[in-house]
Amino acid sequence: MFNVEISLTTGYPLGLSSEIVTQWVIMLFLAIGGFLLTRNLKNVPDKKQAALEKLYVTIESVVKSTMGESYTNFIPYVGSLIIYLLCMNFTGLIGIKPATQSLSVTAGLGLTTFMTIHYTAIKRNGLFDYAKGYAHPFIVMLPINIMERVMLPVSLALRLFGNMLAATLLVDMVYEALAGVASIAQIGLPIIVHSYFDVFDGTIQMLVFSMLTMIQIKLVSEE
Repeated sequence: MFNVEISLTTGYPLGLSSEIVTQWVIMLFLAIGGFLLTRNLKNVPDKKQAALEKLYVTIESVVKSTMGESYTNFIPYVGSLIIYLLCMNFTGLIGIKPATQSLSVTAGLGLTTFMTIHYTAIKRNGLFDYAKGYAHPFIVMLPINIMERVMLPVSLALRLFGNMLAATLLVDMVYEALAGVASIAQIGLPIIVHSYFDVFDGTIQMLVFSMLTMIQIKLVSEE
């Protein structure tokens, strides 16, 4: 973990954490990769293009089965969210702590989901009908509905943060325990640990966050 402070011309320091740098690197990597992989597309796809099309069709199927045909415009957003979360959760495989083990990162993701949900609901229903949804099905439900919608991004952020932080701490504990036995024990043996906590658990947390995002977009928009 590192933290760099950059002094601005105003004299105020700007904190630059490892999580921010990791996210910038991932975004740059995905932007360059997306550009290189999607240029010169052909009518008769090669293996690279066939793999990309398979990925798109898979995400399209997930969006349609979860949200319905009328929400296909969310395929790019959901696809980007899935790939971005996977990249962040998998950085432990290359010795970098996942950015999602930081509450500030998961809080930002939760806030993004919150804004997407409510922007979509207002756009689809209009401001008046959107506001009426808070009193659904009865006016006495107003406080509960408000609390439920406010707590959604909080629960999403805390769930992702808690699971990824716990996974990171457990992996660190395994390395410390192996170091106490013999330094060479840290080579090879942690593969099983990384396979579970980075790959399996990281994928599960991505699925939970993405599925809850899609479900809430649909529910709030149609309530």
